[in-house]
Order: sequence, then structure tokens, then C-alpha cells
Amino acid sequence: MTEDRQKFIIDLERLNALNAEGCAACGRKFALGEPVVVACGAWEGGTKVVHENEAVFDRNTQSYVERRCYAARSASAARG
Repeated sequence: MTEDRQKFIIDLERLNALNAEGCAACGRKFALGEPVVVACGAWEGGTKVVHENEAVFDRNTQSYVERRCYAARSASAARG
């Protein structure tokens, strides 16, 4: 999956489907027209939709990763 295929704008159908849970990364609800991405993170259940600013695109894995999870991975890798 490429970066562009993992990124989209919230439309009414997605808004209705996703707002019961909200953003897995920050807990806020989504708004119509917001950019979002499909990302992995420290939560259970695989990838989830999060606000674009809550994720980083990891070129090594060609996927989005939730910011805090990405920072933890980077720190862990730096320690060896």
C-alpha cells in the first residue's frame, strides 16, 4: 500500500461509521472534510483510522504509525 492509498478525507458515510469510536490516537471525534490516515499503533485490533497529524509515514514499512508509537520505536532502535 502506498502513502496516498492510506490517506483520505472524512466524508459523511465515514464520519457516521467512525465517530462512535473516534480517533484511536487522540480520542477526538472526526469532522467532515478532515484528512485522516490508516495507521498502526499501540492499541489492539490492528490498523485504525486516525487524524493525519497524529501519525508519521514510516518509509521503511511503507505505512503510517501513530506518533507516540513511532517515537517509542525510534528511541528503542537508537538504544540498540
